[in-house]
This record gives sequence, structure tokens and C-alpha cells, in this order.
Amino acid sequence: MRQYTNDGRLVEYKGNLTREMAEMVAKMVAANTLMGTVEAESFTKISGMKWTPFLGWAVAAGDYAVCVMGNYGVFVRLAEADFNQIFKTLREVAGI
Repeated sequence: MRQYTNDGRLVEYKGNLTREMAEMVAKMVAANTLMGTVEAESFTKISGMKWTPFLGWAVAAGDYAVCVMGNYGVFVRLAEADFNQIFKTLREVAGI
């Protein structure tokens, strides 16, 4: 579990990552969250569908996925991931 600020600063982390890796991930997560927010706002405006507020996202590649909601995120093994449970837990932790 990692917590970060909107500008990409690492607040805290737990797990098997080095601090350097966790700091890089915090920046990546903040950048992707900003991109998702812009996309959600654009989709809402263009489609008339309700895509906002932007809550979170996931990317899966290789053997892993990263799941983010609010300012919290986790890495999970893709083969073991229960995305419904992951996002339920992240939503509770993030207070969304």
C-alpha cells in the first residue's frame, strides 16, 4: 500500500519496494491520476455521460496490476487479483 500527494510526493508506503522505487511510483501514480481526471472531465463534456468525479484507475501488464483510488494505491499479482475487493478496500481506505 502506498499513499502519495496529488503532486507526486510519497507520504508513506508498506511492502517490498525500495524507498527510491516507491518515490518513483508516487510520481507515476500522480501523473496517471491527473491524466484520468482530464479524460473523465473531457468524456463528461463531450458525451453528456457522468464520468466525474474521477475516483481511481487500474493498469494491468505482465504479471502485475497497479490499482489506485484517491491518494492510495497497491500493486497486485494479476493472477490473484480480485479487482472488486481491491477497489472496495481502496475506497474505504481513501474515504471516498
